Amino acid sequence: MAMDWVWALYKQYVTKLLAKAGDAEPTEDEMERAFFEALGESFITILVQEPYMNSVRFKGLARGRFAAMMDLVHDPMGYLSTHYGGGKFKLNFHRGWHFVATQNFKPPGQPRWKELPEIEF
Repeated sequence: MAMDWVWALYKQYVTKLLAKAGDAEPTEDEMERAFFEALGESFITILVQEPYMNSVRFKGLARGRFAAMMDLVHDPMGYLSTHYGGGKFKLNFHRGWHFVATQNFKPPGQPRWKELPEIEF
């Protein structure tokens, strides 16, 4: 399932969220409901690692609501490769101001992202 990798990122977050609300042993349905509620309020930020003054930094390439980035969710390697080329990418997931998780991808190919402007956060 295309959402399995995202569930793996959110599982700990959702479990803690439900426990904090007083549900220490949520059912599978409660977990699923909380997961999809969190996704509905989540953003994904795409960053790429680039050399910078004898170190590295992360350049922001895009940020959008989870629901608007389903092509990325369903095929992250293909999406990143098609839109940005090769490189070391980091996807950060946030729900509002709360950081949820991060996942790294490294598609092969020429880095077409170098000429793109950096997004403002």
